[in-house]
Amino acid sequence: KNVLYLVLMASAEPGAFASGVTRYRRRASHAGSWYTSQPSTLNAQLEGWLATAAVSRTAASAPARAIIAPHAGYSFSGPTAAHAYGHLRHAAAVASSAEGQVRPRRVFVLGPSHHVYLEGCAVSMASACDAVLGDLVVDTEVVESLLATGHFQQTTSNVDEDEHSIEMHLPYITRAMETDPSSDPADAHNPGTFGEGFSVVCIMVGQVNDQQQALYGSILAPYLEDPENFFVVSSDFCHWGSRFRCTPFDQKTYGKGLQIWEYISAMDHEGMDIIEAQDARGFNAYLQRTKNTICGRYPIAVLLQTLAAAGDDYEVKFESYAQSSQVTKKTDSSVSYASAVVTSRVARGASS
Repeated sequence: KNVLYLVLMASAEPGAFASGVTRYRRRASHAGSWYTSQPSTLNAQLEGWLATAAVSRTAASAPARAIIAPHAGYSFSGPTAAHAYGHLRHAAAVASSAEGQVRPRRVFVLGPSHHVYLEGCAVSMASACDAVLGDLVVDTEVVESLLATGHFQQTTSNVDEDEHSIEMHLPYITRAMETDPSSDPADAHNPGTFGEGFSVVCIMVGQVNDQQQALYGSILAPYLEDPENFFVVSSDFCHWGSRFRCTPFDQKTYGKGLQIWEYISAMDHEGMDIIEAQDARGFNAYLQRTKNTICGRYPIAVLLQTLAAAGDDYEVKFESYAQSSQVTKKTDSSVSYASAVVTSRVARGASS
């Protein structure tokens, strides 16, 4: 059984981030433990969750440009993540059938670093990523462009493959971009086109202060403005329990008579409301005040700054929320999962 954990590292692993890294094929190192390594089984599992969380045309009238989704073991967070990935599926499917719609051809994945200390951001130097359902090609030209800014480090293969926050999204991206629900990579008669027609750019987001968040937002904003790009932001929400060193609970902050799991939900939803308001400064203040253990706090903060720097007007809406268990006593623990979609409303300054 997978156990999601939050690790705070005091110093960087020697050689974790280096220059001149030789490109590599990123292995799916968590397949077989955090999720199944059998392509047909994984395909059916992901497609089942996507079908359950299907996005209607009316619910997705505006084009989705980004999502926030969890990265725990699929048995825990897979159903919640589907509510975000349904929008990527919808974007790919509508573009395939409607004139004037743009199909995403490049997916940026922003995930936190759980195992090594990183100040700033680092790009994966992989040339391809094993997503079990198929290999995903990395857009090395964009990677080189990001490196040319002087603000990105390079990940080594071992650091890249150890980090689950990015890997857990790769099979979901692959399945969502394959718009035929009946296709199966193990079916010789209908193998689909898994991993074809688009590329990925994987960015590990380390500790970034307010100024760095704004800097990375300004760098990434032009990519978000391009409708051929799609952003996936990886984050779980509250990690509550003594093993996470996070046990806030009182009968004042969010009202009287709450059980612990209700307090956790209220604390998470306060943060979700701030994210929906696209209040980057407020989100940082909320984290400082509540100490909520949102492991993807920095990727989310960078997303908020990217939205602020971009030329379009965006809406952020959370679609689903769940907890791994309902905490009723202080010896319990849980992890929260939430999924959100970012849609583009209209270019700022454009006439209606």
